[in-house]
This record gives sequence, structure tokens and C-alpha cells, in this order.
Amino acid sequence: MDIFWFAAFAVLLAGYFALEGFDIGLGVLLPVLGRSPAARDRLVAAMAPFVLANEVWLVALAGLLFGAFPRLEGRVLSGLYPVVVALLLSWILRDAGLWFRRRADGAAWRTFWDGALWLGSAGLALSWGAALAAVARGLPGSPLDLPGLVAGVVVLALFAVHGWTFAAWRLPGDPAVRGARRDGRALLLSACLAAAPAVGGAAVFASAMVENAAPDGTLTVLGVMVVPFAPLLVGAQVWVWRTFSRGALPSFF
Repeated sequence: MDIFWFAAFAVLLAGYFALEGFDIGLGVLLPVLGRSPAARDRLVAAMAPFVLANEVWLVALAGLLFGAFPRLEGRVLSGLYPVVVALLLSWILRDAGLWFRRRADGAAWRTFWDGALWLGSAGLALSWGAALAAVARGLPGSPLDLPGLVAGVVVLALFAVHGWTFAAWRLPGDPAVRGARRDGRALLLSACLAAAPAVGGAAVFASAMVENAAPDGTLTVLGVMVVPFAPLLVGAQVWVWRTFSRGALPSFF
């Protein structure tokens, strides 16, 4: 049973990186690809409908960690405290930039929230890289060190490639992404690259997670409560992609 829940954790983490990675990467690339307000509007509108559905994977991931690995949860959160704080602040800042950027007129307002979107996205990528590096090293005393920074830059670069590939696939013919491959295979490959750090981090931490799993009785009850909702998570994701993948861009982001 503990192996099953570890596998579920790894799938959720990899799914979050593969799906939310293009949102974060596109936010990081916003100043590079969006050289004009109109270009930034198109790029944000291309990825914004997917954000909430992608973030559900992170919520499910956190819930599974608390429920299936409660003895490990405290150790991870305390060992990664500065990284977790940075991640949460970046998450709030990124989403605030996304939702507030078009809630008022004016170039200064739009520029400010576009900057928040970029800064929050970069913070998310760097925080996730530092977190994975710290986990791989057994939760050192200071996770925000040179190896953590290097890992953060690597994750940021992978997310940026994923975001660029997604933008080319979502906005065929747009001058902002001229030169990028536009087919589904390129998007799948970039998703696999974005998910690779998550898979590696989960693999390194596998033994510790299995050893610190909740008792079998708790895991069984958790399965009865959680497994019936898994099709809803997958179904919602399929609906979002079928609805927004190639349709018209929404005008309210």
C-alpha cells in the first residue's frame, strides 16, 4: 500500500511539473516574448485558462503528502521552511499578476502586474529547483545555497523551454514565437523534460517516503476517500484541454 501511495505522489509531482511548468515558463519568458502590450496580452491569454486546472495537481499533491506521509511532512516542511515560504509568496505574486493585470486601464498598472507575473513565475521555478536539490541531498541545514541556486536555474531553463514550446503550439503563426516547433510531439517532449527533475527528486527520496508512510489502515481509509475523486481530476484536465487548446483566446486576462 505504501508503494502505491508513493507512486501516486510521484505521478502528481511529475504531472504538476509537466502541466504547470509551461505556465511558469511562459511567465518567465513574458518580457522576452512579449515586446509589446498586445503581445503580452496574447501570451497571457494563451496560458491563463489552464492555470487553475494545473494548480489542482499541487493541491492534490499537498493533500496526499499530509495524509499518506504525515511523519515525513513535518520534517520536509521544517527542513525546507525558507524555500516553502519563497514558493508560497511567488505563487501568490504570480497569480495576483495574472488576475489583476487587466482589472484597470493604464500602462503603468499593466506594466506593474506584468512584472509581478514575471517575478512570481521566476520565483516559483527557482524555489522548486532549490526544494528538489535539498530533498536529493537529504534536507541540508541551508537549502538556499549554491547547489540549490544551480538546481533552480536548471528548472527555470526547462520551464522556459516548455513555455516557449507551448506558446508556439497554442499560437501558431504568432511572431512572438517564430522559429519554435509547433506540433504536439514537441510539446510532449518539452513536458517530459520539465517533469524530469520531479521524477528524479521523487526517486531519490523514495526510500524515506516509503519508510515514513502512514499505517496501512490509514492508507486504506485514505484510498477509499481519495481514489473515487481521481477520475474527476483527470476529467477536468481533459475538459480544459479540449475546450481551450486550439480555441479563441479569452479576452479577460
